[in-house]
Amino acid sequence: MTVPPGPGPVARRARTAVRWLPLAPATTLLLLLLAGPVAYCVYLAFTDTQLTGQASASFVGFANFRRAFADPDFHNAVLLTLLFTVLSSIVGQNALGFALAALMRRASKGVRTLTGTIVIAAWVLPEIVAGFLLYTFFNRRGTLNAILEWLHLPQQNWLFTLPILAVSFANVWRGTAFSMLVYSAALAEIPRDVTEAAEVDGASGARRFLHITLPMIRRSIGTNLMLNTLQTLSVFGLIWAMTRGGPGNRSQTLPVFMYDQAFLKALIGYGTAVALLLLLVGAVFAAVYVRLLREET
Repeated sequence: MTVPPGPGPVARRARTAVRWLPLAPATTLLLLLLAGPVAYCVYLAFTDTQLTGQASASFVGFANFRRAFADPDFHNAVLLTLLFTVLSSIVGQNALGFALAALMRRASKGVRTLTGTIVIAAWVLPEIVAGFLLYTFFNRRGTLNAILEWLHLPQQNWLFTLPILAVSFANVWRGTAFSMLVYSAALAEIPRDVTEAAEVDGASGARRFLHITLPMIRRSIGTNLMLNTLQTLSVFGLIWAMTRGGPGNRSQTLPVFMYDQAFLKALIGYGTAVALLLLLVGAVFAAVYVRLLREET
């Protein structure tokens, strides 16, 4: 019995083309609206393009990157970006979101509904609106100083004395809801019989947390940290509305520094190079988290 010959290479290529045909519009849009602008930004980073006062741009190679690594303001922006990310995302949003999720599991339905509504309301606010709300809270004549005055405690201009801590608190206030939702879903997946058996065996709450809860939600922790970190690295509107990177450059993270160089000082080429370096910082964080998730698997 002879086996009929399979389709030839031309027929296989035709079938492959037919299968990819429904994806052609989406692929075209991605290339035009995503890949195209990204490639153009990469090109701009290697030129001396300016918004004003320039007849034509020229290719300058790695000059913009060398300028960034020699710029003290860029070094300051990198340090503040890392500080802002660690305080508000890795520590603040992650820890507070987990605490709220754990406490809400033991709370009554009414308390869960009220707490969830308040926390999620801060999350769904546009970033610029949240920035203005926190600006009025930390302002010299704002809500925080009014409360301190009522308590007969010393007051200060928080946006001037502790600007990076003020914007970090604002980011925690706005972004904790996402962590809370992630951890609420993760904690709900832990089998109750496992924790009840450990409790019957005499395991304390701390031991149950360390040896049962954390190992079972480890992947959720890694995923949440990665998403929160990448989102925090790109925060711009919140900081711009509250401090505009000031006073001086004491709250000028990389997105604010990039905007200042590219649009306020009209150095599009240099600002785009800073944007690519910010993308590299995010890629480093993402690579670390992905590596940790793979090791856990």
